[in-house]
Amino acid sequence: MKVSGERTFAAPREVVWQVLNDPTAMAATIPGVESFDVQDEQHWRANVKIPLGLGTLGMTLNMEKVEQREPELARLAIKGEGVGAMLNMTTAFALSEDGGGGSTKMDWEADVHLAGPVGSMGQRVLQPIVSQQVQQVLASLDEQVAKAQAQ
Repeated sequence: MKVSGERTFAAPREVVWQVLNDPTAMAATIPGVESFDVQDEQHWRANVKIPLGLGTLGMTLNMEKVEQREPELARLAIKGEGVGAMLNMTTAFALSEDGGGGSTKMDWEADVHLAGPVGSMGQRVLQPIVSQQVQQVLASLDEQVAKAQAQ
């Protein structure tokens, strides 16, 4: 399942880049995060509880930054394991100045693959859940960028 979109932030590209590459700030954007560990600059691990309508799915997410071109592009590979599900996801974002450097446009995409009983629920059931999670991440990202901009 692929999802993509764009978002504009009222902050310079360097500020948005800093937030997107700060593991602590990113941990604050992940819905249901219970713990977040930085293994090194390229590898992070999170334990999360993902809401699935009738309950939650506990997963361990291993994240690896697989590509980076500061301050314009980064790509993450995420592998997750939980009871009844395995997740493979790639995410990417591209940043560009929007209107003279005072704001930043972010084009983003995610390719999400779920396997196991949860994955068998089908795209029709999973699409609204994924969309809701993406909206929560983007709203939290807005807050993190605003916080960094105020400093």
